[in-house]
Amino acid sequence: MQAKETTIGQEAIYDARVLGKPRMLVLGFQHMFAMFGATVLVPTLTGLSVSATLLFAGLGTLLFHFLTKRKVPAFLGSSFAFIGGYTAVAPMLENPDSPGVFNIANTEMLPYACFGVALAGLLYVVLSALFKIFGTRKVMRYFPPIVTGPIIICIGLTLSSTAITSCRSNWAIALVAIAIVVACNIWGKGMVKIIPILLGVVGSYAVAAICQITGMEVMDPAKLQALADAAWIGLPFHFSDTVFGLLARPDLDTGKLLTAAVTIMPLALATMVEHIGDMCAISSTCERNYLEDPGFHRTLLGDGLATTLASLFGAPANTTYGENTGVLALSKVYDPKVIRIAAGLAILFSFSPKFAALIACMPTATMGGVSMVLYGMISAVGVRNVVENRVDFTNSRNVIIAALIMVLAIGINYSGAVSFTVGEATISLSGLAVAAIAGILLNAILPGKDYEFGTGGPGDTAVNFKV
Repeated sequence: MQAKETTIGQEAIYDARVLGKPRMLVLGFQHMFAMFGATVLVPTLTGLSVSATLLFAGLGTLLFHFLTKRKVPAFLGSSFAFIGGYTAVAPMLENPDSPGVFNIANTEMLPYACFGVALAGLLYVVLSALFKIFGTRKVMRYFPPIVTGPIIICIGLTLSSTAITSCRSNWAIALVAIAIVVACNIWGKGMVKIIPILLGVVGSYAVAAICQITGMEVMDPAKLQALADAAWIGLPFHFSDTVFGLLARPDLDTGKLLTAAVTIMPLALATMVEHIGDMCAISSTCERNYLEDPGFHRTLLGDGLATTLASLFGAPANTTYGENTGVLALSKVYDPKVIRIAAGLAILFSFSPKFAALIACMPTATMGGVSMVLYGMISAVGVRNVVENRVDFTNSRNVIIAALIMVLAIGINYSGAVSFTVGEATISLSGLAVAAIAGILLNAILPGKDYEFGTGGPGDTAVNFKV
């Protein structure tokens, strides 16, 4: 047992049972806290229920694990890709007490938007069937390391602005979180080394609470009051907020249903490409070929059905979470059981409005600090992907593909989404989606391919896997 103890945080752990149940529980909490900030932000921006979001993030994750044979250590949280769809169909309403401030949930139209997202999730099922019919190898020829590597790099870089924005709310608190994460990861021993994110969140939150008590305004008074007023136990969602409640309405507008479907469903094309990038990142981090086993058809099916399930009950669309991939990279504990523990905790706490309010009180700078490290870890995985697969950058086509992917992803992310109109519907594509599509097309069109999929080389499935 002592020999195992010395390798914690230094060598990959694929069976967390060697750590014992208490440590596995702590690791589960770490994953839950890692996803919490971004997951809760989506319902905050759209007006959806925070508690319902937590419930179906947990249930969606468990469904994903069931469909992927419990092999893939992925957590499914709220997807940002559909925010444009929610705001197009159900824009936030103006606050009557604060003219010009739009922060009131559009409860009338939100179920219509959820209906559109539920249909979008079913498109994942269609692509899953294509992977099953034609095989992963034939499809993955279009996703070599020169495409997936830069995409993974850009996943982290495009998220970086949110981390910096959050840190700016209070750099002192953010630096405390960063310092704890770095110190625990570099100098920590045993369990401390593999839970740096959790310790960073708790430590920074504690410092902020002390500052608040001593008279320094580092926490939102309104959120503190909401914490005091929140009930300990409550239902995560109400029937009237679900798609089923919408369909039961006597005043159901089928025209609005169709508009929501046409507006939101095309967004799935972008999110499915992002899913491929996320799965490559998780596979690269864990050094396991999840693209072949359990296979892309299963991961896509799990992601899509989780999104549909969540949307039907009034929760945001789900997606595989880069934040948790960053936690995997830092902790080196790759056992999916830890992720399922986090999912169970999310479900448990979804029935406690008091807990949701407690997390909502967490300083923005705290999540900003830990996110800065996590997003950087994701980009680092992409760099490793390119290096380990020995992508030849003396080849002009490879330089062009990588350059355009990164410029499009970053440039569009900071300048605004690419929007176009199809009929009466406006479709918006994120920078990452445009970059991914451009990279895939360029790789397929440009001559001089120096990579062949399916030969058993290190570039197969876009990463140098160790089995």
